[in-house]
Amino acid sequence: MEKMVNIFLFGKKYSVPAGLTIMGAMEYAGYKLVRGCGCRNGFCGACTTIYRIKGDNTLKFCLACQTTVEDNMYVATLPYFPIVKPLYDIEKVRPDEQIMMQLYPEIYKCIGCNACTKACTQDLKVMQYIAHAQRGEYEKCAELSFDCVMCGACSARCPAEISHPQVAVLARRLTGKYIAPEAKHLTQRVKDIEHGDFTQLLEDVAAKPIEELKELYNHREIESDQTAPTDED
Repeated sequence: MEKMVNIFLFGKKYSVPAGLTIMGAMEYAGYKLVRGCGCRNGFCGACTTIYRIKGDNTLKFCLACQTTVEDNMYVATLPYFPIVKPLYDIEKVRPDEQIMMQLYPEIYKCIGCNACTKACTQDLKVMQYIAHAQRGEYEKCAELSFDCVMCGACSARCPAEISHPQVAVLARRLTGKYIAPEAKHLTQRVKDIEHGDFTQLLEDVAAKPIEELKELYNHREIESDQTAPTDED
């Protein structure tokens, strides 16, 4: 018999199979997910979730599509969080401290509480990359924030009302535009695409039957697994 666990969704108790993700458990319980279910692979950050386990006072943040249910888990999803996003022209801004002061002055109100880092669903060092942004160290900020999925959990917990994901996006754009060395092969590939070198190839792929595309995809997955490095490498 399949093992079942008891969870509480928005305060209501449900019994669900033990191996499900939180998202899967919500659907098993009868919830129709029309928002906050995005990619279902941990990339879009749409399914930000808050939970506690009975007997543990720790408030935990996660992505519902990536986290397996536990017995006596109390769950609530975080709706879209309205973080601040000032408008700017990347062709006109420059990678100096003044641009952060101008667009995101609230980062200088950071009190170092580390609530943002504790809330991060990707286990990023959020407070640290904000510190780099304060000092104009955009390359370091970009590196530490690279895996951000913009779920908004950090901003939801921040007493200084910092828009951490947007600060990180600006740092990465400044780094890519002005600091990182030009990727010449990428520049050439963009020119090739604009020239139409791949148009016929894309049209040929789009015309293939779905079953053939699935076969090509599966073959590529097998090749990828065979060439992936092992612990012995």
